[in-house]
Amino acid sequence: MVETLFRFRSALQRQVECPLLKEREQYLTFLLNQGISRPRVRTIATMLLHVVRIMELDHVRIVNTNEIENAMQSWSKDLEHHKTRKPGPTSWQSIRYSALNWFRFQNMMEVLPQPSDPVKAICAGFYEFMASRGMLEGTIRIYASRIEPFLRWALLRRESLAEISIREVDAYLEMRQTEGLLPRTIASYCVVLRLFFRYANLRGLNDYNIARGIRNPRIARYDPLRMGPPWKQVRALLSSETPNRPADLRASAMLFLCSIYGLRSSEVVKLTLDDFDWVKEIFVVRRAKRGRIQQFPIQFEVGNAILKYLQHCRPRCSCRNLFVTLNAPYKPVRSATLWTIIANRVRRAGFNLKAGAHAFRHACATELLRQGSSLKEIADFLGHRDLESVSIYAKADLQSLRKVAAFSLAGVR
Repeated sequence: MVETLFRFRSALQRQVECPLLKEREQYLTFLLNQGISRPRVRTIATMLLHVVRIMELDHVRIVNTNEIENAMQSWSKDLEHHKTRKPGPTSWQSIRYSALNWFRFQNMMEVLPQPSDPVKAICAGFYEFMASRGMLEGTIRIYASRIEPFLRWALLRRESLAEISIREVDAYLEMRQTEGLLPRTIASYCVVLRLFFRYANLRGLNDYNIARGIRNPRIARYDPLRMGPPWKQVRALLSSETPNRPADLRASAMLFLCSIYGLRSSEVVKLTLDDFDWVKEIFVVRRAKRGRIQQFPIQFEVGNAILKYLQHCRPRCSCRNLFVTLNAPYKPVRSATLWTIIANRVRRAGFNLKAGAHAFRHACATELLRQGSSLKEIADFLGHRDLESVSIYAKADLQSLRKVAAFSLAGVR
């Protein structure tokens, strides 16, 4: 494999004659498959020669952190082998990073006993419980961001989970409210805490029946703060000129999908290259809820935005997801990252809009209602289970809602 990296015979000979050739080639092949550029892989291959020489590795063995640190410090002072540059005080850090990654890849690192963390132990069981219930990975990640800070806060006041009571829950939620969290966000914390304490009670970790005592704060059903941006502003944003920067081209394609089709963030990031049939001009969406699969025609300007992204900035990689990271190693964009990507696009375009995929999904639903679509048609288009969900999205357009409801029941039996 090293023959494909080095053109000069002397450099290739040093690679072949150095011990652990097979182990080094396995790691270098892995890096290339991850999308790391060939010049960078070539540099790493050279670094690994120094690692093998300084640490006197002639066979696979377990190494520890102290041995690596001492070897890298020695390398930084090894003037004989620094022929092309003068070693600096931090020049060893790059080779240390490469050495650690190689040792971990080959399972050569000494496994040290990890310090016990009661919060991590409790959370691990809770995450397994959620996964066994069929909860999505993204949902589990969000729940983790809610429950772990609470446990760290509560266990500073109580010695164990068994001693935590409803008082700690109320005090924690009150503290978060004073920090500026909105009632709807507090309600999401309540959902997570209820599930966690049901799990704790089921496993015998907590004797209190706390879950029944956790109550959501009162929330106005039709909160004007949750309205999506006006459709005129959405259209102006979509029509604005998109810079040729890769990040903007990718964000623009995402924004079109969220606005024109009202897709959820998880549905956008799960789109693959195989979901698009450019001959028939249709694409497939896998709904995040209920697992439905829907087909949509590729609208002209949406297709243009996606093709521009594919042609000019999507990297060539083995990942089949439509939207991938811009830097190697290339992997799918996460749902949680989509908000930031769209927000940056809106900010760079100079618009003062509420960012986020859900806000543009809301704007799409409201516009469909304004154009005269029925609630059932909107529910089918957005992949909703019932009409009540659509009424929540479209609550901003009260005039259209009144038109939908203004029908006579005379003669109906």
